[in-house]
Amino acid sequence: MTLKVGLVGTGWFSKMHGELLAAEEGIEVAAVCGTSKEKANQLASAFDDARGYATITDMLDSRRLDAVYICVPPFAHGEVELALAERGIPFLVEKPLGLDMQTPLAVLQAVRSKQLITSVGYHFRYMDSVARAKQLLENRVVGMALGHWMGGMPEVSWWRKQEGSGGQIVEQTTHIFDLLRHLLGEVTEVYAAYAQRVIHTKHEQVSVPDVGTVTLKLQSGAVANISNACMLSGGGHTGLTVYTDECNLELTHGGLVETQGEHRREYANVSNPYVNELRAFFHAVRTQDASAILSTYEDACRTQQVTVAANESAQSGLPVRLEPLSL
Repeated sequence: MTLKVGLVGTGWFSKMHGELLAAEEGIEVAAVCGTSKEKANQLASAFDDARGYATITDMLDSRRLDAVYICVPPFAHGEVELALAERGIPFLVEKPLGLDMQTPLAVLQAVRSKQLITSVGYHFRYMDSVARAKQLLENRVVGMALGHWMGGMPEVSWWRKQEGSGGQIVEQTTHIFDLLRHLLGEVTEVYAAYAQRVIHTKHEQVSVPDVGTVTLKLQSGAVANISNACMLSGGGHTGLTVYTDECNLELTHGGLVETQGEHRREYANVSNPYVNELRAFFHAVRTQDASAILSTYEDACRTQQVTVAANESAQSGLPVRLEPLSL
């Protein structure tokens, strides 16, 4: 049976996901929803028989969809997810889940009430190297981890505004926080410090910090630090290094390096994590077996909680302790 899928959002990520979906056997991109019908029609024209819509209600009223991909900016979350949950339509949503915790918790409550299949686009979890790292960390004592996301500022206006993106920690570096949780377990406390250095002098209407660093305590007893910058003029690097009693593991987009004394082993990423993520989600849609989904909406809410707490700590100057999610 061919599954009919809708896309919400008309930016680069929607286009990328749409192309992967269209290339997958048994999946058809049937509808696109954008901020205008013109934008939606433009993206929909790339897919056979897809139609464009200006609102989520129009799309859902007009097309029978088996699943929906949501690729919208942080400030635009909520209405789409709640509409899909109300109709019982599974969805995959790109990170982050919102600007704060209010919208994600409302969506989580709706998702739970319908026992809805969901997936969140923390695609780092689906990298070959991450699966290998989880194996290597079994029965090893982790002392600490150091993560980073160093780069430039994306050329979109909403990203530069705190009320549009939530800042780099929430919108971008969330991948590293999520990877930390996936490999090392839950975070219990965060302490953050941010600064504006130069970006606000080079671009208008910039309210996000250019640099930030976050110290974290983990439930296991390990500690971590994750830092980021969006002020670099060229290049950039992201990664997470885990220090254990037996070896060090360095994870980057390219793969994994395991160092044990003088011995060094490299594990390259071979498969496409976005495709791995896609197949896990649609296996669940078809079979109701969600065991291959590595980041559900509920799990992603915990990563969101960590990044939002970092923003709160940076604003108050005080550590923030994390409590279990409450609805």
